[in-house]
This record gives sequence, structure tokens and C-alpha cells, in this order.
Amino acid sequence: MHPIINLSATALAKAIRNKDVSATEVVDAYLNRIKEVNPNLNAVVQLSEQTAHDQAAKADAALASGDISGPLHGVPFTIKDSFDTAGLISTGGTKGRANFVPSKDASIVSRLRAAGAILLGKTNTSELTLSYETNNLIYGQTNNPYDLSRSPGGSSGGPAAIVAACGSAFDIGSDYGGSLRYPSHCCGIATIKPTSGRVPRTGHILSFGGVLDSFQQMGPMARFVDDLSLVLPIIAGPDDIDPGIVPMVLADPKKVNLKSLRVAFHADNGIIAPSSETDKVVRQAAALLGDAGLIITEIRPTGIEQSYDLMIALLSSDGGVSIRRLLQDAATKAHTLPWLGLAKPMDATQFDTLMMTWCRFRSTLLSFFKDYDVILSPVNAFPAMPHGSLNADLEAFSYTMTYNLTGWPAAVVRGGTSPNGLPIGVQIVAHPWREDVALAVAEFLEKALGGFQPAPI
Repeated sequence: MHPIINLSATALAKAIRNKDVSATEVVDAYLNRIKEVNPNLNAVVQLSEQTAHDQAAKADAALASGDISGPLHGVPFTIKDSFDTAGLISTGGTKGRANFVPSKDASIVSRLRAAGAILLGKTNTSELTLSYETNNLIYGQTNNPYDLSRSPGGSSGGPAAIVAACGSAFDIGSDYGGSLRYPSHCCGIATIKPTSGRVPRTGHILSFGGVLDSFQQMGPMARFVDDLSLVLPIIAGPDDIDPGIVPMVLADPKKVNLKSLRVAFHADNGIIAPSSETDKVVRQAAALLGDAGLIITEIRPTGIEQSYDLMIALLSSDGGVSIRRLLQDAATKAHTLPWLGLAKPMDATQFDTLMMTWCRFRSTLLSFFKDYDVILSPVNAFPAMPHGSLNADLEAFSYTMTYNLTGWPAAVVRGGTSPNGLPIGVQIVAHPWREDVALAVAEFLEKALGGFQPAPI
């Protein structure tokens, strides 16, 4: 393994700009690492090797002439296969799109390219991003680099696995109920789900087709928190296509006064108790924040116990009509979504009552949050689980579902390790539009708790 791939994306960008290393050398190092680890992981499902080499050569030539394309000049990345990439197959994990080649990039992809980043390839996703296990009928199952018998999580399991294996400087995933945060927890990396309305969904397999699409947010995944702070401003902001994006200022995490923050933490959300090692990691993180001068209170947000039942009711409220439409649009006949048959449509009165319940839920949690700046909690009740076992304890995912329901920003950073060597993350939630606060706390905990630890692969 070439030592340069151990650098953060931030350090890589600086090294390339300073001509300490060429973009070609960096791209070659990452491509070699993908070829080394991917046979065991099945994380990268489309490789754009020749194009990446060509772009690296152009980046080096431009730099030699004093031209820097942007803050990611020459930095390699991968992207979840739920995003459209011009000229490169983009399946969304569904069989009807097995050979679909988009004519243009998703908004996020075009912004990253404009900033100088070099796309290495596409990473695996669950079908239509709608499962916590990364497996589909086109590319099959992705494995966890810390234990191949376990899931890397989903739906952004391909991104999490290859980033954790040092096969990509960073990736971009999506999060409909924890799909950024849960895989990052399983694979020991960092991520942030931005505020609902921060990052455009244009060109994603689930874009902006209905009221529940506010659940879905796009965000960066990386080994280091600094890289999240580097990439998020590049992909954020209106694209004049996604109608849900708000032109809000993105503040600098470096300017956050940590000691002024009030932190509410809980290890148990009242829906499902966490494993003992998860409880321990969250409490240790809270104690370290307290030792650093932050005001710490152990308290569970009011009404959080409704999260799981409310999320499930909302997801099934149309009887599966929206998902069937996506499958039909993709010409997919055989799929991996058996739960579709269990979704029961609601009449107008039932749906109206459910919408009112959702609004009251958000209002109750927002009222609770006025006395705090941060909520610290588990990402999931358990560390990474064996393949095929995730549906047994769906309530374990309620820890992330809560903040899809509210739309608030939520970061994840590695907090510790289970007795059998699996990463355990902690979740840091901030007020709407205060990604800077979530990232500042995540960076502190990364340094205090050790952060990313290389996977044994």
C-alpha cells in the first residue's frame, strides 16, 4: 500500500498544489489500492481508470502552467452508484438500469469535477438506496473491511467500505434513514448528513419527487472530519433545479467556540437499548466533552420514542406507489424490495392525521432543542451485524431515523471499538443549518478518541 493514500483529502490537495506529489501518482496509488482490496470487498462496481489517468495528466499539466482548477485539484474520489455520472453506467442498484449511461452528471458530481476532483469510479448501493444492507441483483453483496462476514451497512455501504480500506480519498453518499451515518459507523469513518435543503439532489435515483423526499440528504464520507469540512461547501447550495434547496450560509467549524456549547446526551432512545459497548462509547464521548468545558446533561429528547413507528408509517403511507413508480420507470421487474408487499395505502383522513403527527413531532423536538446546542447519541444500537441479519432488529436504526424526520444536520465519527474489533461511531446532532457546530464537535471527538483506525485488509 502506497503511503500517500493514508493522507487526508485535505493534505493530499495541499501536497498536489505544492508539487510534493503529482495527481498522476496519487491516482495510480488509489487505483492500485482498489485493485488490491476490491476482490474481497466488492465495493467499487464501475472503474473509470483511463479517464482518471487522462484527467490526472491534465491536472498535472495545468499545475505546471500555474493553473489550479479548485480546492480539490487532482484529488481522487469515488461516488455512490445512486448518482448520475455522464458517460459511466449508473444503475441505482436496480436491474432495469443495469446498462443505463446518463448524458450528464448529477449536480454534486459536476461541482466536484469543477473543483478539480478526479472520479475513480462508482461504489455499490442497495437497490434504490432502500436497504440497510448493501446488496443488489446487479453487483451483489459488499463486505465490511473490518470483518468480511459482516455488512458495511447500507445503503452507502460501497462508499464506506472503500473509504475505510483507503481505496478512495472521499466518497459522496445519500441518507434516507441513516444511509450515510450507519455505514460510516459500521466502517469506522466520518460523515455528515446536512440539514434538509442544504445539498441538491438533482441527478440522484431518489431526487425530489414528493413530500417525503425531505428525508433524503446527500453528504460526504471520509476518513477524517477535516475532509467533510473541505467537501461540504463545494457540493452545497442551490443548483436552480432542486426546488427544496435553501441558500443558507455555511459557517466555518473552525470558528465555533466549543466551550460555549450545551450538550444533551443519551445512550438509550427508549425504543431499543444499545449494546453495552455502544453505551460505553457514548458515555466516554460525553465525559470527554465535559472535561473540555462543555456543559453536559444526560437527557433524552422529548418525544423521541415515537421515531421508529412514525418513520415506518410515513414510508409506507402511499402503499409503495412511489417506489413502484421508480421500478417501473427503470423497467425493473425482479427486485430486492419484498417489503413493498407489506405497505398499506392510507385514505386522505389517515394521511392528514399522519402529516399532523409528523409536524407535532418535529415541533416537540425543536422545543426541546432550544435549551441545547448539540445532541450526542449512538448511531445504532449495535456494531456492524452479520450479512443477512439486519432486518431482525430494524428498531436499531431508529437512532438515525429521528434526524431524517427532523431534517437536522447529524455528523458521525468513530468513538471506539467493540471487543471483536468492530468500529463504533457516535452521532453528533446540531440545530438546523449549524453543520459547523456538528463538525466542530466531531473534530474534537476525533482527536480525543483516536478517530479512524486502518481496516485489517
